[in-house]
Amino acid sequence: MKNISTTAALLILATPLSAKADPVKMSPLLTTTITASGQPIVLPQGNVQAIVSNYEIPPGTKLPEHKHIYERYGYLLSGQLRITNTEAGKSADYKPGDFIVESLGQWHKAENIGAEPIKLLVIDQAEPGQNNVVLRKQDAAVGRN
Repeated sequence: MKNISTTAALLILATPLSAKADPVKMSPLLTTTITASGQPIVLPQGNVQAIVSNYEIPPGTKLPEHKHIYERYGYLLSGQLRITNTEAGKSADYKPGDFIVESLGQWHKAENIGAEPIKLLVIDQAEPGQNNVVLRKQDAAVGRN
């Protein structure tokens, strides 16, 4: 019965309210089973807390070297972002509209390489009450979630 109700609700959402209304448009951004460094995506077991944040990073800003202990996803709304995986020695540049699946447990850093501020939507999946960012010791005074 629950499946029938869910299906009916989805059909109602996808159906225009009048003949003049435009249908809902959906554009896939990314389908992947791996992180930016090729690791398989594995979700935390047990209770999971979703944390959604907006980041604004001024031009020229360099974020400290860090790693994530849980999955982290990002969607770049504006600006130009470079993420360098310091363990693999590889960098990737991202532009508005790019979706980022960050590496898990690998040291990396990021910087705004453009002339405008970065606006980045970040989604973390972590155990409740846990921070998803671990900073290198020399950068420990700089960071937060």
